[in-house]
Amino acid sequence: QVQLVESGGGLGQAGGSLRLSCAASGGTFSGYTMGWFHQAPGKEREFVAAIHPNGAITYYADSVKGRFTISRDNAKKMVYLQMNSLKPEDTAVYYCALRLARNIVRTPDDYAYWGQGTQVTVSA
Repeated sequence: QVQLVESGGGLGQAGGSLRLSCAASGGTFSGYTMGWFHQAPGKEREFVAAIHPNGAITYYADSVKGRFTISRDNAKKMVYLQMNSLKPEDTAVYYCALRLARNIVRTPDDYAYWGQGTQVTVSA
């Protein structure tokens, strides 16, 4: 059983930066794709970014491309989301998730394990 714990959320200003971290424990990490999703009040959970097990292949939602960077450290069982040039519309609860496969997909239902989420609030 894999456990995922996010940290690093909080209050940011428009144009500023935040870095989210996700720590994995309790299972295999290095062989699986990891993803970040967010969910704003009253909206469905949406794909933000994902990273291949090798760390070299990444994929981003159009809304964050060029502003956010996903990375991972397999030795530490960590995945990160560097969020730059923040916008008020980035405000949401951010979740990390583990997919029990190596290929990158955007659909939340294709990810097996989820963290509890961390709130990110961006003020104008």
